[in-house]
Amino acid sequence: MPSSLRFVAPLAALALVLTLAACGGGSDNESSQDVPEGAVVLVGDTQVAKSQYDQLLEQARRTFKARKQEFPKLGTPEYEQLKQAIVKSLVEEAQFEIGAEELGVKVSDEEIDKRLEALKKQYFQGDEKKYQDELKKQGITDEQVRHDLRARLLSEKVFKAVTKDVQVTDAEIKKYYEDNKAQFSTPASRQVRHILIACSKAAECKQAKQKADSLRQQLEGGASFAALAKKNSDDPSSAAQGGKFTAQKGATVPPFDAAAFSLKTGELSQPIKTQFGYHLIEPIAPVKKARAKPVSEVEKDIRQTLLQQKQNDAMNKWVDDLKKRLNEDVAYAVGFKPPASGGGTTTGESGTTTNG
Repeated sequence: MPSSLRFVAPLAALALVLTLAACGGGSDNESSQDVPEGAVVLVGDTQVAKSQYDQLLEQARRTFKARKQEFPKLGTPEYEQLKQAIVKSLVEEAQFEIGAEELGVKVSDEEIDKRLEALKKQYFQGDEKKYQDELKKQGITDEQVRHDLRARLLSEKVFKAVTKDVQVTDAEIKKYYEDNKAQFSTPASRQVRHILIACSKAAECKQAKQKADSLRQQLEGGASFAALAKKNSDDPSSAAQGGKFTAQKGATVPPFDAAAFSLKTGELSQPIKTQFGYHLIEPIAPVKKARAKPVSEVEKDIRQTLLQQKQNDAMNKWVDDLKKRLNEDVAYAVGFKPPASGGGTTTGESGTTTNG
């Protein structure tokens, strides 16, 4: 399934969330009597219609069928977990809508159309039939895709509104640099060339050693290192370059590392045994010393990292505060209230809850 439809149809994935434990629900400040007929949940003054729940349940059913999986039977724990996952998603969606309205954030039909057309072009070359075939294959509808695209666009706009004043100071950049100096250091490096004769078993390695000795004699006699590497080396990435590559201190196995950084420039090693086989190594340039990048070189990257962290923190706090505030004003219809936090079982469709 194209990643476009994976992210625009997250609610379809509820069909697979059968192992999720049902989360603690809303406050007891409101009872099922407060929920209007035809609704499953009341979030403040916002009604979540039973038709919305039915639509997602049917969506889950289609997803199970498309994936050739058996849909949970009514009354089973798996069915109850799926039901509570759907209800939970609907409550969170309603809460998010309320928060977005408070921020003055809206999404137009034109914006949804534009985003959907872009996705069709990206993943289906603008071919409507290919798009419809993929929907059918995944058991989702165009209406569901548009619904979830609207949710994605709303989330993007809310994120922008919530984080618009987030900034990163120079002092924060400096502290991050000092605390993480090691990651801004470049290890010692050296241009080398090598030939690997691979082996693993003893008999293999005996032959590999003999071949490495023969190649070394040829090199000592003036043979082309590049030609021999291309023809004989079992390291394909460097063989294509005539055996050349840049060795970084500590990045290769210890015997290779020791030789690469201790030999003189132009000095050919004896065959060196490692877990991969026998190597012939020849440094072709002096060692470049380890170097710590100055903060000026990495300031832009640090600023972006910290900005993203602070924006995510701000968004998470906004969502947590919103849920804490609105969870006090949630009422569930009979049969849809989640188990109480701390344990308990919900009995079928009766809506009664017993704490253990």
